Amino acid sequence: MDFEHDLRASVRTIPDYPKPGILFRDITTLLGDARAFRRAVDQLVHPWAGSKIDKVAGIEARGFILGGAVAHQVSAGFVPIRKKGKLPHTTVRIAYSLEYGIDEMEMHADAIHPKERVILVDDLIATGGTAEAAVKLLRQIGANVVAACFIIDLPDLGGAAKLRAMEVPVRTLMAFDGH
Repeated sequence: MDFEHDLRASVRTIPDYPKPGILFRDITTLLGDARAFRRAVDQLVHPWAGSKIDKVAGIEARGFILGGAVAHQVSAGFVPIRKKGKLPHTTVRIAYSLEYGIDEMEMHADAIHPKERVILVDDLIATGGTAEAAVKLLRQIGANVVAACFIIDLPDLGGAAKLRAMEVPVRTLMAFDGH
């Protein structure tokens, strides 16, 4: 069985969640399968194995799980990017558009030093709004965003292309049609 097919089989699809017509790609089944989880993390970091990566930034919440594992694998520190109001120290913040309004995310202002090499990690990229905002937030404090990594890409929604247009290499392990 090839790698992508093996990993794809570990992702559960839930129809009509969170609303009718949506096929929700649930990675909790992948995370619960030790072999699939290990293979996914290994494959996410493969292009940067041996490179100097200073920090891995993970987007709340599944990006924390994956980002922590990726940070461990590349011997880097981990930086959480959280919803507004969740971090206890001085933060930097960015507002971004959602399908139905505006949200904000933030990180500690001292979490990354200028020119540090950072990989952004989350479970899935769809429209790219959250990931695009995270890249802008990281760059706002001087990070060198080396790459963005996701287990799943929904290419029809264009998010990975948005990041590539920002000159951020994008690594995904599988793609699903639709939304």
